[in-house]
Amino acid sequence: MTTKTLSVPPAAGPRKGSRRRPAATSAAHVGRPGLGWALPAAVFFALFAITPLVMVAVLSFMSWDGLGSPEFVGLDNWSRLMDDPVMFQSIWLTLLLTALGVALQTPLSIVLGVWAAGHQRNRAVLSVIYFVPLLLSATAVSVLWRALLDPNFGIPAEAAWLFGDGNLFGEQATAIGVLAFVSTWQFTPFHTLIYQGAARAVPQVLYQAAEIDGAGRYRQFFHITLPQLRNSMITSMILMIVGGLTTFETVLILTQGGPGTDTTISAYYMYDKAFKSFDFGAGSAIALALVVAATVISLIVVRVSGYDKMRSTMEGVS
Repeated sequence: MTTKTLSVPPAAGPRKGSRRRPAATSAAHVGRPGLGWALPAAVFFALFAITPLVMVAVLSFMSWDGLGSPEFVGLDNWSRLMDDPVMFQSIWLTLLLTALGVALQTPLSIVLGVWAAGHQRNRAVLSVIYFVPLLLSATAVSVLWRALLDPNFGIPAEAAWLFGDGNLFGEQATAIGVLAFVSTWQFTPFHTLIYQGAARAVPQVLYQAAEIDGAGRYRQFFHITLPQLRNSMITSMILMIVGGLTTFETVLILTQGGPGTDTTISAYYMYDKAFKSFDFGAGSAIALALVVAATVISLIVVRVSGYDKMRSTMEGVS
């Protein structure tokens, strides 16, 4: 019996004088998009954000009543605001309402967000109902609560035993309380949505390990859930601070800065100076001060919290 030996020709090597092309790597095809992709957004931002901001900054050194030509007055607008007691009162009220918003919305948003991330019965239906205020504009919400809290025809008129004379907008304390309540009612669903997404991203293996160690729900919440929500909490607080510093529609519709100037926050005072007193120079100075204040406070929060380092809460989780 004879066997045939099959000879396999050697693999063809590279020809002499030919250059082998380097293999295309995935990194060569997956990179950052070119500048052209960001150009439309950059143009839009420059036209509707940067340009108006520059114009406001220039106008803050001008005297202009809306008619005629602006007149350069240097630091006169800023010096008048520094001597204005209403301006300092408006700054204090703005900081107070911002602090109340953070203090009220943060715990409510965390608890509701963690609850909405679970699998409870009827959770989806209740979440949809709860998120309805998020679909409404600030103007619509303010008009709604203005009608509901009307001292003559609203809820206070029907529950005099609880609201007294029913005029919640007649005193500073109750008026500020109403503003804080309405803002909390409207914007808590938004921050709840942030915490809901963050809570769903927490690895279940952490809870399983905690259950094995005998940790209950409360210990899991404070030792697992809250630390994992740290970055989302900082983001939410920054949005609350910026939103609190720029609140306007709620004050305009509910209190109009009253009684007197007891609820005149900085944003409303800017409107009062520019569009009621026709002092657009002073109004622009207030607007620029608000932009600077919101930017500085946000940077301080980011710096102090260490959020700028962007450490992942998923470290050590496989």
